[in-house]
Amino acid sequence: MVRVQRQFFEIPTVELAEKLLGKLFARVLPDGTVLRGKIVETEAYLGNGDEACHAWRGKTARNSSMFCMPGTIYVYFTYGNHYMLNIVSEPENMAGAVLIRALEPLEGISFMQRQRGINTLTSLMSGPGKLTKAMAIGPECDGRNLFGNEFLIEESPDIPAEQIGTGRRIGISRSLELPWRKFILGNPHVSKGKPS
Repeated sequence: MVRVQRQFFEIPTVELAEKLLGKLFARVLPDGTVLRGKIVETEAYLGNGDEACHAWRGKTARNSSMFCMPGTIYVYFTYGNHYMLNIVSEPENMAGAVLIRALEPLEGISFMQRQRGINTLTSLMSGPGKLTKAMAIGPECDGRNLFGNEFLIEESPDIPAEQIGTGRRIGISRSLELPWRKFILGNPHVSKGKPS
């Protein structure tokens, strides 16, 4: 597999949310186990003018990773029991990130099934809290990036525009009108509109 280069992440956040669809997200565990999934659903968040974004009111200890270089991983805790995986997208010191909402499992599936305690593939990573549990992603991953040996995004063919759906983001109460959720139409691993 060929990993995407740094410049891939240096595009506007909403555009990146769409460009990430179909790309492969991978994590290499310390024992060498490879966990890999195809990105099938995303949401864009911007610090400027987007009240649903954690960085809307400025930089804090919790959201500081959102202000790092594009390609940084931002992980936060929400709903009282879920970690969420985001990829930082805006230039350094200008907050923005793409939430990875759902992955289609491709490799390391037995590990993911043990992590989740389920076998059904279409439910394994069909939500942002599900995929972080399946891939053992927690707060210790916040601030890492996609350019080392642990996390990476791999190239795959672009998804044709006619196969990409657009909608409102899920599980938020502000800036509801922004159509910044992107997903692959007809893919059974998309979250079906559930917040987790």
